[in-house]
Amino acid sequence: MTPMSPMSPVNPPPARLREIDLLRFVAAMLVMIHHYVGRLGGWGVQNHHNMPGIAQIAHFGNLGVDLFFLISGFVILMSAWGRGVGDFAVSRVARIFPGYWFGVTLAAVAFLAIGQTPWAGHNPIAVYLPNMTMFQMGIGVNHMEVVYWTLWVELHFYVLISLLVWRGLTYERCLAFMVLWIVLGTFSMEANFLPLAAILMPPWAPYFVAGMAFYLIHRFGPNLLLWLIVFGCWGLAVPYRIASVNPELEWPKVWDAVITGGVTFAFLVMAMVSVGMFDIVRWRGFTVLGALTYPLYLVHETVGRVLDDLLGAHLGRWTLLGVSCAAALASAYLVQRFVEAPAQRWARRRLKAALARLRREGLPAVRRQTPSRSPAEASR
Repeated sequence: MTPMSPMSPVNPPPARLREIDLLRFVAAMLVMIHHYVGRLGGWGVQNHHNMPGIAQIAHFGNLGVDLFFLISGFVILMSAWGRGVGDFAVSRVARIFPGYWFGVTLAAVAFLAIGQTPWAGHNPIAVYLPNMTMFQMGIGVNHMEVVYWTLWVELHFYVLISLLVWRGLTYERCLAFMVLWIVLGTFSMEANFLPLAAILMPPWAPYFVAGMAFYLIHRFGPNLLLWLIVFGCWGLAVPYRIASVNPELEWPKVWDAVITGGVTFAFLVMAMVSVGMFDIVRWRGFTVLGALTYPLYLVHETVGRVLDDLLGAHLGRWTLLGVSCAAALASAYLVQRFVEAPAQRWARRRLKAALARLRREGLPAVRRQTPSRSPAEASR
């Protein structure tokens, strides 16, 4: 029996991996609880007594971002496989921008309504408009909401993988891309070469590359090279994450241990997904939770801020936490159902039509090479 080619899928992915939907929702909940408990009870170890029990867990809820980036490496490579760069770009723009535009606008309205501002004396329009492009961090403009920094990191990943898709996405090229990304990113840190480091994002690259490796394992089967890539990414991700501690979250003798365990657990869970250990997870409700993840991530800070301003003086911390979580989940459902889903369908249709027209008509230089039309045809 001849061995299977690496390009022959041993486990073609189903239309929807519901275990991924569940993990995305868990990651979003971790981030939301991290922000809500930090705001209501106070940041830092010295404030844990204000909301005992949950504060110690929420302290490390930002590890949900690490899980998000691992999942993104997996899912985006799955989305890009078999597509051209135009189709990939259309899928990404239609997926991330409609909900994001609504989130930015909602945040701006909320800030103005409660008298808080993310623009520190600047013209609100000068902050709002760059945020609508998602490029605000690149030009030094404040994020409308702090969570948007992760979207800037995601955009880096989309651009990098678009180059791979443009070149032609194959198993071998994907492996070369992953290894080069990690190696060049590490070299850029060693040389303190900031332009290259800004592009390659060395602290976050291990998560995306490991996620890509997990997808290759899931689709084409495991091999030693892929597991070595995963192991190397894990070995880099842990110290990078430990070094990224926010001064407000420093916890001597605890931070290092919990971060190491949390990052390791995220890698292990995704490894289990990649080898099919969660294939029995097929409850359709997880797909609903997965659909709520992105709008929940976008609007939970805005919802929590408004409720804290309106109800903070009237409700206890625990009650307000419950009300805020419920309101954020309800808001995420409404945004997904009545804003994001229809806007995505509208954007996808029109972007696909624009791409088809571009392909049909071609660039001007190509059009000049086509046979000339008759006067009757030209007048149409």
